[in-house]
Amino acid sequence: MAALKESKEPGAPRLAALASLIADETRAACLLALLDGRAWTAGELARHAGVAASTASEHLGKLVAGGLLAEERQGRHRYLRLADAQVAQLVEGLAGYAAPGGGERPATLRAASARTAMARGRTCYDHLAGRLGIEVTDGMVGRGLLAPDVDSSTFALTDAGRGWFEGLGVPLEGGARRPLTRGCLDWTERRLHLAGRAGAALCAHAFAAGWIKRIGSERAVRVTGAGERALRAELGVSLPH
Repeated sequence: MAALKESKEPGAPRLAALASLIADETRAACLLALLDGRAWTAGELARHAGVAASTASEHLGKLVAGGLLAEERQGRHRYLRLADAQVAQLVEGLAGYAAPGGGERPATLRAASARTAMARGRTCYDHLAGRLGIEVTDGMVGRGLLAPDVDSSTFALTDAGRGWFEGLGVPLEGGARRPLTRGCLDWTERRLHLAGRAGAALCAHAFAAGWIKRIGSERAVRVTGAGERALRAELGVSLPH
């Protein structure tokens, strides 16, 4: 038997291995759930994916071994989260590519309401997304806090922007491996919203200050009355309803 030829592209085996990790509906469901930026137990992920705990454990083990998930054990509980922001960007990007128009028509009123809430405002790993994320990003650009880069694929934080974060009492230090600002393509709005350390810091502050609250156990968030007043005063945004 003739020997198999080695691939002329050295990155091909790694890309194929990564694709095979994601190319399973159960594993894909777990990855999408973890885009909320929180750590889930293996049992919670099993229920979310609609599979037995033993089945979920096998799939989660593959995702951990493949470097897409990180795990922590506390007592008898096993907590899992996305390995880092780069994995979140990959999953969110693939989700948008797979369903550029929002995917199939929701089968129930509840599903339709959930999709509407996700499109209105949600977290994308650790930053704001949906119409809320776009409005906030546009507001920051309009106030001179962010400057779109010349290629329009990302943003730069201006001196005024750094002063704004400082005025909010939001630190931006640390995380040298992660860019301060990054443009993330929103899969429902098809436009860039703010990600990176600055996007994560702003989202964390919005939760801590009571500007936004989660809706149920999904990634969707709603803006509170206090958040509407604060964001209007700070950024002059037209908030999604």
